[in-house]
Amino acid sequence: MTGRQFYDWQTAGGADDVMRMVDALERAELHWCVIGGIAVNHWAAEPMVTRDVDFVVTVPEIDRAIAALEGVGFVPERHEWSVNFKGRSQVSLQLSTEDFYRDFPDRAVPADVHGILLRVASLKDTLAGKIKAWRTVDRRPSKAIKDLGDIARLVEARPELAAALPDDVRAALDRSLA
Repeated sequence: MTGRQFYDWQTAGGADDVMRMVDALERAELHWCVIGGIAVNHWAAEPMVTRDVDFVVTVPEIDRAIAALEGVGFVPERHEWSVNFKGRSQVSLQLSTEDFYRDFPDRAVPADVHGILLRVASLKDTLAGKIKAWRTVDRRPSKAIKDLGDIARLVEARPELAAALPDDVRAALDRSLA
């Protein structure tokens, strides 16, 4: 079974939705990249399936991204810090509108994740995004634990990142190993 077939199986056809998203964003010539768990899967040693595909576009292109995705059949749902899209599968596409991510597309790299070609946030940006998510105060405990696990996965795959971890993150990782 290929990575794409496994992802499709785990998400009830999610690869098609992700590929339609990529195609729509590329055809609209938008500056975008995936962040979050999908980006971690590119940089970590072992990928994990996630049903959320978090992505960003440059701030001036948010409305164009929404229109492009609606144009290929995705249904948007607006939230305070994101616009979530539902397609035909169990995958939820989550366009972050937070200012924190505005420059991530400028540093994105091409990548094959689960057999799907994507633009992925740089390693440094992926780590920064995961640290930001982990530090979010009102985050569900299960999400915070997953974010810390993603940080650990990045550091395991890229040991040079350990030296750049903030003290609070390093302490949390150390506690989780105790």
